[in-house]
Amino acid sequence: MKIKPVSEIREFLEKIAASMDIELVDVEWNDRDASLTVYIDTVDGVDLNTCEKFHNAILEPIDELDPTYDAPYTLNVSSPGLDRPFKTERDFARNLNKEIEIKLFAPLKGKKYIEGTLAAYDENSVTVAAGKEELKISRNKIAKINKAIKFE
Repeated sequence: MKIKPVSEIREFLEKIAASMDIELVDVEWNDRDASLTVYIDTVDGVDLNTCEKFHNAILEPIDELDPTYDAPYTLNVSSPGLDRPFKTERDFARNLNKEIEIKLFAPLKGKKYIEGTLAAYDENSVTVAAGKEELKISRNKIAKINKAIKFE
């Protein structure tokens, strides 16, 4: 199925999200089931009511945008989840000095999984305090980085 570029859809939806104090985290198209999933977040987190409110707010405008050129599709609005990977500058800033998990493509000092505190970051690297040492890791070596989830 032919669809408009996801970047165009995202840019269109970001304006609506910003007007509602909602962060548009990601937009994904799934060819297999012809679905467009919009991931959102807020300062206070996301619940079912927030998803429904945003879904209703974008329903008519996105139909006018016509992302699938009149082909049927399913529109989903969802929370990105607690263990979502960091993708935006805001994700890194929000988690500075917090516990994180990093999965690497290849071992670093014999480990492909590192857990520690996000000490610093820039566009090219991440510095994590793991135990008594700080590791500066190039972002292109990171398969996934997300907030550490602790169950007590």
